[in-house]
Amino acid sequence: MIHSMSGGVLARNESILFAKVEVEGAPHWYIAPFFVAAGDRVSVPFGSGLSEGTVIRTELCTRQTAPIPLNRARAIEKKL
Repeated sequence: MIHSMSGGVLARNESILFAKVEVEGAPHWYIAPFFVAAGDRVSVPFGSGLSEGTVIRTELCTRQTAPIPLNRARAIEKKL
């Protein structure tokens, strides 16, 4: 954890699991709230509904190293 000179916290180094999922022929990054591995089939939010996809790879990241901004990241719904 990094603190500012005024005593506030600038960053927390918590780890977040991200999964790159191929959905309808294109890769998209999602937060994985549970363990998934390459090759797993998952249900993910896509467009205005849910779609099935295949996990291509996973990465353990921090807020600073996340592949997409956390405020835009969507999460995997379930493992199929």
